[in-house]
Amino acid sequence: MNKEFFLPDDYCPVETEPFMNERQLEYFRCKLLKWKEELLEEGRETIEGLQGGTRNIPDVADRASEETDRSLELRTRDRQRKLVAKIDAALERIQKGEYGYCQVTGDPISLKRLDARPIATMSLEAQERHERREKVHRDDIREK
Repeated sequence: MNKEFFLPDDYCPVETEPFMNERQLEYFRCKLLKWKEELLEEGRETIEGLQGGTRNIPDVADRASEETDRSLELRTRDRQRKLVAKIDAALERIQKGEYGYCQVTGDPISLKRLDARPIATMSLEAQERHERREKVHRDDIREK
């Protein structure tokens, strides 16, 4: 999608349109880019806070509490970093014309699912099958 495409602010994809038409693709591209920018901004704020937040706290309990908070913040940032990578992959699928289709079955992913989770790579049915297989696999490992 190289050309500029006007998208009304109130546009929302509907099932009656052709699946993954230009408007839908632009809608999801904008949604993904906005989400990515929000995550990157939160990351910048976290880094600034961690850099400026180094203090010498004499109380051991307070220091432990602050270290726990910092550790939690870093874990959250790591999850967000992984999420940004998934957003980038979704944007790449849009460029390649593969966005919105299940990577397992090739079937369209529902617009409701994509709207709720625009990085989805599987249809709800394929995702549920995948999760059931994972659970069975985990259960098998625990039994051994």
